[in-house]
Amino acid sequence: MMMSTPDLPAVERPIPTTRELFLGFLGLGMTAFGGALPLAHRMIVERRKWLTDPEFVELLGLCQFLPGGNIINLSVALGMKFRGWKGAVAGITGLIAVPSMVVILLGMIYQHFQHDPNVKHLFAGLAAAAAGLLIQMAVKIALPLRKNFVLAAVAVICFIAIAFLRIPLLWVMLVMTPISVVLTARYGDRFAAKPQAAPAQREGKKEGAQ
Repeated sequence: MMMSTPDLPAVERPIPTTRELFLGFLGLGMTAFGGALPLAHRMIVERRKWLTDPEFVELLGLCQFLPGGNIINLSVALGMKFRGWKGAVAGITGLIAVPSMVVILLGMIYQHFQHDPNVKHLFAGLAAAAAGLLIQMAVKIALPLRKNFVLAAVAVICFIAIAFLRIPLLWVMLVMTPISVVLTARYGDRFAAKPQAAPAQREGKKEGAQ
């Protein structure tokens, strides 16, 4: 009789300390110019492996539903998840410390040079780069949804409603959030893509059939 092996990724996943939360979001705040969410995904999921892709998508969905900036909510939620209120304070403090000082400094400089055409071109280029980073992140967090047709359909409907029909985000969230919860609870597992059997399992089934 074979015993089931534990989920190694879940067991080996590092649990951040309060200091690591502060330093992680401090580094994120220092480098995430023009859009923090793509770099937050890279830092939390790919580099430090605090969350998996599905966990990041679920937590980000909650943060988008709550009022306030998504990355601010994410720093608080992630800190609360691992270290309670101390982790939440560490996350948000690390995130806003350097950007707050930089924004104040840039605001003072911008007041003197806002009519310079070179400055206008600079900000236009930064906006384009930020848009590219957001698109890259959107593709990454949308990939897990391809395994579930119900969730993918909800995501497509929300995208069409906001991007093409120009329906305000608040109304789309108020309508589609309860609908997506009900559809996922009732039909999520039924329409999820079935995982393929491992090669060893397939060979075992073939031998048993013979």
